[in-house]
Amino acid sequence: MRGPLRKFVSIAALCLVATASVKSQPKPVYTKYVNTFIGTAPLNDPKILGYELPKGWRSWAGLTFPGSSLPNAMVQLSPVTEYGSGAGYQYEDSVILGFTHTNKGHWNLCNIPILPVSGGNGKFGSRFTHKKESSAPGFYQVYLDDYKVDVKLTSTLRSGYHQYTYQNNTNRQILFDLGKANSRVTTWNIKQVGDNAVQGFQGGENVYFYAVINTKIKSLDKTDEGKRTGNALITLANEGTGPVELKIGLSFVSAENAKQNLEKEIGNKSFETIRAEATQNWEKLLSFIQVKGGTAKQKTMFYSCLYRSFLWPALRSDVNGEFTDVKKNVVKTGFNYYTEPSLWDTYRNKDVLLGLISPQVTLDVIKSMKDVGDKTGFIPTFFHGDHGASSIAGAYLRGIDNFDIKGTYQILLRNANVSGGARPYIAEYIEKGYISDPDIANPNVETKAKAGVSKTLEYSYDDYSVAQIAKKLGDTANYRILMARSKNYKNMFDPSTRFMRGRLENGDWIKNFNPQYPYYEYMYREANAWQVSFFAPHDMPGLIKLYGGPKGFESKLDSLFTLPWNPSYIARNVETMIGQYCQGNQPDHEAPFAYIFINKPAKSQKILDHIMNDLYGIGKEGLELSGMDDAGEMSSWYVFSALGLYPFSATDPKYIVTAPLFDEVKWRTSNGKLLTITKPGKGRAITSVKVNGAKLNGYFVSHDLFKQGGKISIASK
Repeated sequence: MRGPLRKFVSIAALCLVATASVKSQPKPVYTKYVNTFIGTAPLNDPKILGYELPKGWRSWAGLTFPGSSLPNAMVQLSPVTEYGSGAGYQYEDSVILGFTHTNKGHWNLCNIPILPVSGGNGKFGSRFTHKKESSAPGFYQVYLDDYKVDVKLTSTLRSGYHQYTYQNNTNRQILFDLGKANSRVTTWNIKQVGDNAVQGFQGGENVYFYAVINTKIKSLDKTDEGKRTGNALITLANEGTGPVELKIGLSFVSAENAKQNLEKEIGNKSFETIRAEATQNWEKLLSFIQVKGGTAKQKTMFYSCLYRSFLWPALRSDVNGEFTDVKKNVVKTGFNYYTEPSLWDTYRNKDVLLGLISPQVTLDVIKSMKDVGDKTGFIPTFFHGDHGASSIAGAYLRGIDNFDIKGTYQILLRNANVSGGARPYIAEYIEKGYISDPDIANPNVETKAKAGVSKTLEYSYDDYSVAQIAKKLGDTANYRILMARSKNYKNMFDPSTRFMRGRLENGDWIKNFNPQYPYYEYMYREANAWQVSFFAPHDMPGLIKLYGGPKGFESKLDSLFTLPWNPSYIARNVETMIGQYCQGNQPDHEAPFAYIFINKPAKSQKILDHIMNDLYGIGKEGLELSGMDDAGEMSSWYVFSALGLYPFSATDPKYIVTAPLFDEVKWRTSNGKLLTITKPGKGRAITSVKVNGAKLNGYFVSHDLFKQGGKISIASK
């Protein structure tokens, strides 16, 4: 056992010895492989990044949090070492500023910071070391050196449980640092309600809380209430010598609901009981996929990635069913309300994985998106593209259909056709078959424009996705229209350069064209021409034809992975380069699989193996990821690739077969069936694939295997 895994296990082992509560828990089977610190360390190696980090920069890699959460929970209770950072916690930091109750890894949230202090001097925060820090799914522990307080955290869906063991029992205080969060705090308040409870509100994300402490409150002192510089300090009565326990409920509706959430989910249960329940929650989820073989690092990486794939989207409705809708009204609809998925990233793989393991969550997420659509006229999008279409269509075609599909479909049609909503520049796209950009003389990375190439390619795929719903519903007219529009990606292909290239409003190609230069919004979205020129997951035969057939396509694809990256081209988060291919960001995550469409699976496998083995769990501590996890997309990419099944076009209910990292995979489906994948031997080049004993023609298997169960056997050399 090497480096970081050994360190992680040894920390956990020390915790087992020191923590009596752990002895009462069932022995972990799958959670023992999860290292929640993976992704918290920065990626600094210029050989991997593709460039030298400018002075003062931290790479946008990982951005994960190590704290306690349940799957898709409202509460993610985690330490913060720097506000304004991706997930609040940065492994290289040495001071903890507080423990916050919401997270995602996207520079927002990190709400309701709480910190136990002792003899505070007005400057709050404590030094800590990783030697006195440990974690597991549903648990986090750290010793605060400056305050001499041992902190343990666990959580439920909507509540957090803090346990503080103070060395000094005569000057115990708890800071509510309510002026701070990763999101902008607009206002805040807190008040004491009874001898040992407080409740309040933090504006911005608009989170309510209710907290009860097992010790009487001596005083509650507030500084600059309602302002970003303000905080509240609770001084506890000098009574008892045992651990101080703070139980806190959250709600996005009211403090009363926060109290009800706390009482229903934690009530009088002990810290040990809540932690054990959290562990068992994760054991149940992780046990859906059981692997044999592989290295210790591969098992750790696999289950850690599977864990991170189920932290977002996050629950937003309370135990009584109420939630605050998109119009800021409190409503109750009979389903669990969730945040929208991070669709630009997660439609590619994570939303599919969520549906395979937690179909009820996926169903409620779709109902939540439709609730937004009913009230705004459009299904929500995230950041770029209109990939709610793919996420919903993919779930529907895989059998998650217990929702108003006709009503949802009508809103998706509005997304695809009506200006002012989900698709910017949709009128130009419909009229011309592409979205233009201006010809800018000296563009730089952050030049603002339409990202017309990326939008055209992605709208084409989104049109295809909506068309598949139309087909199933028998709407032949819209099916034909949308399928014709799904070919619009071809309008961005310049045969003279063999790239997807920006066009002017008059149809001419943009003259100032450098296919290696990355942009955030000019022609391309967080990418360069190389990285988007292989994106047509719904029509790979058509894309291959643009390149002149298999040989021309193969040649261009070879160049993608071999043409050296220019280290002077620096666009933060366009990082971790294999030639021009960027594993550290999402836009070309399908490209490594593309060789399979020209019957060259060995070339795909070589790249996939390099990515999985060399670009995950890297660095001195083994805690670095090759890019931003983006609410679990980077993790889900690994999960599918490691299992040897990847949803190349997430809309379509089928999967590309590649060589799994493990000798045997047993995947228990959500309806109780068993899908077994075997690949005996060490060879990585697939020679044949059998499904239920019959030789597979090609490299795609149907989603029916997840409905009925079955066996995939892979021969390799």
